[in-house]
Amino acid sequence: MPWIHYHVSDNGKAKACCISNIPYGNVNEYSFEEIWNGESIQKLRRKFLSGEPDKRCSGCYKLEAAGGKSIRQETFEKFPEVEPVEIKVKENPIYFDIRFSNVCNFRCRTCWHGASSKWFNDAKALGRNVSKKAIIQNITDFEHFISETGKALLGAQEIYFAGGEPLVTEEHYLLLDWLIKNNATNIYLRYNTNFSILTFKNYDVLEYWKQFDKLEVMASVDATEELGEYIRKEFDWPLFLKNREKVRELKHLTFKLSPTVSILNIKHLPELYQTGVELNIIQPSDFYINILERPFHFNIKALPREKKQEIEWVFQNFFIWATKNSIPNEVIKSFQECIDFMNHENLSDKYWPQFLKETKVLDDLRGERISDFIFH
Repeated sequence: MPWIHYHVSDNGKAKACCISNIPYGNVNEYSFEEIWNGESIQKLRRKFLSGEPDKRCSGCYKLEAAGGKSIRQETFEKFPEVEPVEIKVKENPIYFDIRFSNVCNFRCRTCWHGASSKWFNDAKALGRNVSKKAIIQNITDFEHFISETGKALLGAQEIYFAGGEPLVTEEHYLLLDWLIKNNATNIYLRYNTNFSILTFKNYDVLEYWKQFDKLEVMASVDATEELGEYIRKEFDWPLFLKNREKVRELKHLTFKLSPTVSILNIKHLPELYQTGVELNIIQPSDFYINILERPFHFNIKALPREKKQEIEWVFQNFFIWATKNSIPNEVIKSFQECIDFMNHENLSDKYWPQFLKETKVLDDLRGERISDFIFH
């Protein structure tokens, strides 16, 4: 990642990736070159070239040790031609992940105010907001950012958009406008989106997507119908299905379901996949699982043993169905990784009581009951 990737989030901090807390510098204060070949990133490159792990990368290491596939491993698979050798790099990054702000229209249970402006009022009521304002702007001056980073962006192979929510973030559309103006429509655009809105202000994202050669949309849907709406507050299952129909005309767009696997939806994960395939929401191979590590009280390792056993039984039935229906091995493997991760460690004594407590607090605030959906 330090040789190919440029990630911006958290008040403008350029970091190693979206998981680790390894800052290189602030894009609002330093030039692109000062960050891309500054001492912070060069120090990390030296460490990695020597084969030394960095404890701040523990998220990937832990996921791999527990049987899951990490972003670290995925990046090796996506860019196998890259051979890191230099400390100071002449080439610009080829893979960008720019989070302009925390602007979002959802209040997902596993999220927080720092990643969603919509969370502000709930966070304020709970005394957990991280700013006096709902919107936290990561990049304060779009034109300055483009003047510094534009040349590198034009040479990108891939730009990844995530949240907040990119489809309600104006700077996302300004960047697409800029790429189109500069004839950079061959860049692979990849999205992680709640997929709730296809038009925002005067912008129609479908008209933008028609102008790019290749796109991948990973819809952040954690469960079907009412449970999906409970986990991701403001999610609307019928609206999601309507929006899915609207993008079918874009034959160059790959559409995937991308659930965040937590205590809230692990038992219903097979149902989500089966529904996705049976309703032709996705092709059988288009399912991308994101196993949640933090907050730890949502981590599936925190489930009590008896509930883990119930989930294993549900998954075993799913594996039988998957085999009968010739589901791709990679998909079956990703489900097995969830079970392996869940059973790798027992965190129930420490975090299950916290899960119950936190859930009740938010249920009381939102006028909901978890027992209406799970854990009857």
